[in-house]
Amino acid sequence: MDLEGDGNLKVLTSPEDIAKLYREQSLFPSLSRADVGPVITSQYGGKYSNISTEWTQRDLERNENVKFCRQYIVFHDDKSIVYSGPSGNCTEIKGELLSKDSPSGDMKAVVRACTIKGEEKQFLEIWHKNSKIKSLNLTALKKHGKVYEDDQFGCLVWSHSETHLLYVAEKKRPKAESYFESGSEPSLLGDEEEAVKAEKKEDTVKGDQFVYYEDWGEALVSKSTPVLCVLDIESNNVSVLEGVPDNISPGQAFWAPNDTGVVFVGWWHEPFRLGLKNCPNRRSSLFYVDLTGGKCEQLSSDSAAVSSPRLSPDLCRIVYLECGVYGPHQQCSKLCMYDWYTKKTSVVVDVVRRASEDGFTGIYSSMLSHQCWSADSKRILVSCAQRSRKDLLVVDTSTGQVTSLTSKSDMGSWCLLTIQRDLMVVSCSSPSCPSNLRVAFLPSSGSENEVSWVTLEAAQTQPEIDWQILSFTPPSDEDNSQYPGLDFDAILLKPKQMKEGTKLPLIVSPHGGPHSVVVAEWLLSQAVLCKMGFGVLQVNYRGSIGYGQDSILSLPGNVGTQDVKDVQFAVESVLAQGDFNREKVAVTGGSHGGFLACHLIGQYPDFYKACVAQNPVINLASMIGSTDIPDWCVVEAGFDYSTNAQLNPTMLEQMLTKSPIKHVTQVKTPVLLTLGEDDKRVPNKQGIEYYRSLKALQVPVRLLWYPNNNHSLSKVDAESDGFMNVALWIIQHLTL
Repeated sequence: MDLEGDGNLKVLTSPEDIAKLYREQSLFPSLSRADVGPVITSQYGGKYSNISTEWTQRDLERNENVKFCRQYIVFHDDKSIVYSGPSGNCTEIKGELLSKDSPSGDMKAVVRACTIKGEEKQFLEIWHKNSKIKSLNLTALKKHGKVYEDDQFGCLVWSHSETHLLYVAEKKRPKAESYFESGSEPSLLGDEEEAVKAEKKEDTVKGDQFVYYEDWGEALVSKSTPVLCVLDIESNNVSVLEGVPDNISPGQAFWAPNDTGVVFVGWWHEPFRLGLKNCPNRRSSLFYVDLTGGKCEQLSSDSAAVSSPRLSPDLCRIVYLECGVYGPHQQCSKLCMYDWYTKKTSVVVDVVRRASEDGFTGIYSSMLSHQCWSADSKRILVSCAQRSRKDLLVVDTSTGQVTSLTSKSDMGSWCLLTIQRDLMVVSCSSPSCPSNLRVAFLPSSGSENEVSWVTLEAAQTQPEIDWQILSFTPPSDEDNSQYPGLDFDAILLKPKQMKEGTKLPLIVSPHGGPHSVVVAEWLLSQAVLCKMGFGVLQVNYRGSIGYGQDSILSLPGNVGTQDVKDVQFAVESVLAQGDFNREKVAVTGGSHGGFLACHLIGQYPDFYKACVAQNPVINLASMIGSTDIPDWCVVEAGFDYSTNAQLNPTMLEQMLTKSPIKHVTQVKTPVLLTLGEDDKRVPNKQGIEYYRSLKALQVPVRLLWYPNNNHSLSKVDAESDGFMNVALWIIQHLTL
């Protein structure tokens, strides 16, 4: 990127230069996990703890995301950090699906996947000090199917006594065979041989080879019927817990106080399963199953949706998130607390309709950190969106008071990795700075502003990237009469070395969801585009999370109008500042962001010179019968969803009217479509429908088809190839 003589910024256009820049920027790893070891007192009296971290990084040569670990040592006095630093280099982690240190730190459990003689097998290992003391072949035991390693259901939890391990796996299915399988003829074997054969064939069912098994949708396609499993470490015995109701899918489990049983989240899967990924609004409840009698007890409401229950260090209280069933997929959550001994539930933080005077907008999270309690069991830490930032919040469970630890920071995104004995480990980033690893002790209640962060691993700030958060109030004729007075934000990235009078090309990027948010964090693709010489405008239109429940509820029934007008208003406002060339504006988006991109080029046909849509929603009416989230199509079109509601012509007409396909005949903008072959969320037939319409209208269109990729298109080959094609498509059609 450099300046031309006329004051316009010259955009990087050579494919080789763009690929080189992308490769350089992809070297920054991101943090995925941290664990704090026990406090050790040295022979000189000083205290220290080891911190183990896991990172992920793109490997463009191997075409995969690699995972590695690094250890750090922190000397402290239980209140402040005296000295900290890395201990040793990085080590790549291979084959680990799950791992967990025991409470004392003496042992570690690992679920590992290995391929032996072409067959994939799963092992459960126990490590003690410097050796592996147990390795169980779970596949050979045949007590259950594959272990769940996902965030939605999966867990690996030590009992408080460190004698048992709890995990979730797929329920064992009986082997199915044909009615015509050889060996089903009358037997000529002797009685003894017949008995042995009968025992072996006990779990065989004829005629069930092609039975359809529902699953939990996008990114959970192999997950259908989870079961809770317990390993008795001394006896090596694996058992499947009994007592969980047949109409419930259990997950996110942990041991109850005193190891008397197991607490878990149960999702109702009748009358049928809907997609669960990024959909915390599925009917679910907190349950307790007793280990001795197998009795199952429901601990929370059966008409709500719950997630991420977390037991306090004093083993007395469980906090969890709760929201309404159906409606918008992501909503403002309640933070609830269940007292184990009084059996009473209280709401610690309620739904926030509009931001409070101190700026708190509510809790927007579908997953609390696995360790989120303060040492005294009185406060909870939550990292979640607050408008266009992701902040670290402290919640006092007795008063409901919420205090931000990070709102004044120059880092726009803070993620709590863990807190142990009040030692917080966080990852923080901004649009101009990749992930940093920092630690601090949680200050005493009332002194939160005295938090003192220490950086364990600093990432190199990118000085060429300038960013700011802009706020917009829609014009009066675009105000929502039911939810008036709402505003929204956008995050603007631009090259820092712009000279006055320079006119940059602008890429507009509304997020998907629509009830999600773009926060001021490090994003590889946006950083590379900015370093190439583009301005990038990421719009958090009304309906985004992080702005209060009213903002979320303002959008269903108004998609295709309110969100489209918000994006266009933000773009026009930014162009009016004079830094950008209004003849060189492109729009990109994925999922609902693709829905908006295709709406924008249809409703403003001469405005955008290039469009990129990744797995876009094109036609709500044709999507409803093939997606894993049919409720989304109904709710966003403005109707209430229920599993037994039947579609009618009015609903279908409304869905069609609100869809981008309605405006396709006005489109002039060249369109690049990128589709995932395995997308269950927005099936690729949506993109193909748009492709065919544009071809028929002789509008320039190109379609990229990525095998073995789902809705996120996040595999390294699809992500990197997609970026290059997107960048070159925009360069070509903005004639740069």
